[in-house]
Amino acid sequence: MLKRLFFAVLLLAISVKLPAQTLKVATYNIRYDNKQDTANAWKNRLPYMAKLIQFQDFDVFGTQEVLYNQLQDLTGQLPGYAHLGVGRDDGKQAGEFSAIFYKQDKFKLLQQGTFWLSPTSTVPSKGWDAALPRVCSWGQFQEKATGFTFYFFNTHFDHVGVEARKESAKLILAKIKQMAGTTPVILTGDFNIDQTNESYTILGTTSNLKDAYQTAKVVYAPNGTFNGFNPKAKTDARIDHIFLGPTFTVSRYGILTETYGAGKTPSDHYPVAIEVQYQVKKK
Repeated sequence: MLKRLFFAVLLLAISVKLPAQTLKVATYNIRYDNKQDTANAWKNRLPYMAKLIQFQDFDVFGTQEVLYNQLQDLTGQLPGYAHLGVGRDDGKQAGEFSAIFYKQDKFKLLQQGTFWLSPTSTVPSKGWDAALPRVCSWGQFQEKATGFTFYFFNTHFDHVGVEARKESAKLILAKIKQMAGTTPVILTGDFNIDQTNESYTILGTTSNLKDAYQTAKVVYAPNGTFNGFNPKAKTDARIDHIFLGPTFTVSRYGILTETYGAGKTPSDHYPVAIEVQYQVKKK
């Protein structure tokens, strides 16, 4: 009798969950350092972008269109964050990164990698009818305080290839299933598709992933996510998305439409930020 009672208490202790944990996640297309952007030069935008990120205190976030010099600049302006990812042109430093930034003191990086959105996904390449090489970078993270482990995928779909976007959606879902299995997953990116697009439907209905916008308890979306450096432009289209597995409950979703100076935006995209909760079983 005492033996059975002991094991019952032991099982109860194992199944006890810690209080809900909170994670701040974002996706941000920062606009590549285009020398023709004289009125919105990178050197002018950088300090405001970095302060926005620091003020919002993101725990982990995906970025798009990041050239190597921008990666170095952001690293210098964001103490406490580490990053992963490679340039899409050569798998090293050339071309745009879809870099993932994360708090070094909060997470341990267990694994990382990048695959190309093409039938030859292990090498730098263009896929299907895409105009440019496109990548998805990923990391497997462990929260140091709790041991909670999750995968974070971040990507940037092609802006031209309709077939490429559909096939890229299918490829990413297949890779997530293969690599993550039942481990919690977050997928961020500039998908170059809005919420009415077929490729969006593939991502949000053919897997366990759901758009944070659709499930958040509180939604703040005064505009769409692409602004073209014009904060007065209005749209309902969301082309930057955060998809989550069922482990996460989204408490807040926001499209952050901050400006600086005389109505300038830090990028031609607004960042999308969410706050999620998740349960961790007590060890």
